[in-house]
Amino acid sequence: MALSSLLARLHRDNRRMMGKLGVIALAMFGFGYALVPMYRSICDALGINVLSISERVTSGVGSRKASTQVDLSRSITVEFDANARGVFDFKPAVRSLQVHPGEMTTVMYEFRNIQNRTLAAQAIPSYAPMQASAHFNKLECFCFNEYTLKPGESKQWPVVFYVDAKLPKDVTTITLSYTFFEVAGKVVGQGAATPGKSS
Repeated sequence: MALSSLLARLHRDNRRMMGKLGVIALAMFGFGYALVPMYRSICDALGINVLSISERVTSGVGSRKASTQVDLSRSITVEFDANARGVFDFKPAVRSLQVHPGEMTTVMYEFRNIQNRTLAAQAIPSYAPMQASAHFNKLECFCFNEYTLKPGESKQWPVVFYVDAKLPKDVTTITLSYTFFEVAGKVVGQGAATPGKSS
C-alpha cells in the first residue's frame, strides 16, 4: 500500500515538473520570438538601428538618418583624413561633413591595391582632439577587420557613426584619421611592389 502511494506521489510530482518545464519552454520560445522586433524597436528609439545599417550604406559619399536623440541646436564639423603606410591608394569620398550630435551618418572610404601582389592590410583610427574619441561612436567601420586584396583590387568601405551629444560644447571640429598599413608576413609576395603614392 505504501509503495503504491509513493509511486502515485512520484507520478504526480513528475507531471507537475513536466508542466512547469513546459511553461518555461513556452515562455523562452515567446521571448525568443519577440526579441528581434523588441530589439528593432529599442534601436529605432535610440537611433542606433544596427540591424538595418546595410540599408543606409549607399554608394554615395554620405548618407544620414535622423534620430529622436539628435541635437539640432549644435553642428559639428567632422573632417576625414587618410594616410597610407604602403604602396596603395586610400582616401575618403568626402573631406568633411557637418553633423548634429546624435545624427547617424555614413561616409565611404576608397582603397585600391596598386601593387602587383596580393597584400593583407588594416586601418587604425585616431581622433583630434583626443577628448573627442570617447564621444565618436562607430557602428560599422572597415577598421574592425583585416583585409586581403588582390593586385589592382579596389574596395569601397563605409564608416557609420554618430557623435554623442555629451561631446563638450567647446569642441566644434573633430578629425577622424585612418592610417592604412600592410600587415607584414600575412601574404606571400607574388612579385615586387610597383611604385605608387600614398594618400
